[in-house]
Amino acid sequence: MSDPTSTPLPPNHHRDYPGFAGITGAIAGLTMVLGAGPVARLAINLTAVSDDDHVVDVGCGPGSAARAAARQGAAVTGVDPAPVMLKLARSLTPRAVSITWSEGTAEALSLADHSATVLWSLKTVHHWSDLDAGLAEAHRVLVPGGRLLAIERHTKPGATGLASHGWTETQADAFADRCRTSGFTNSRVQAQSIGPKHLLTVQAESG
Repeated sequence: MSDPTSTPLPPNHHRDYPGFAGITGAIAGLTMVLGAGPVARLAINLTAVSDDDHVVDVGCGPGSAARAAARQGAAVTGVDPAPVMLKLARSLTPRAVSITWSEGTAEALSLADHSATVLWSLKTVHHWSDLDAGLAEAHRVLVPGGRLLAIERHTKPGATGLASHGWTETQADAFADRCRTSGFTNSRVQAQSIGPKHLLTVQAESG
């Protein structure tokens, strides 16, 4: 896939986004819960999550996808840099659902080597501060053959504001290439649709 831009932005083109905090962060988190179910189900289907898995949700936000994975019987660790998001995730998670919540970033995961079978980042890779460091951490944390998944909104070249939060086809291709150079195999890009929403996914396996 490709799109015609002369100076394409990197896949983490919103790495300087200030993040979420305070009441505005909590409101943003609650907004994220709305409509999160279909993307969570897509992530589960693409990675075939089962009760044999340990799923790491990088940039988990209010925890919708983490809870969906836990309902599949998986052990789940939700990671987010924003304390307000983790507080909201905990408050929205029933006591009967066991999820480990951890403050951190893609580039610094508080997890042991080869401790996870699935690692996904849903609509958040465009905020990673360092793609190479984030992928190195993902490779470290995943078992050999572990599944990596990134999902982003399909955006148009030249989009600005909120409409630019996602990936063009060129950015998805660039992330897939970066996965390959970071030790992942079978890296591929797919276009996905959920109703009117158009998404791009990158999947790969830990070598």
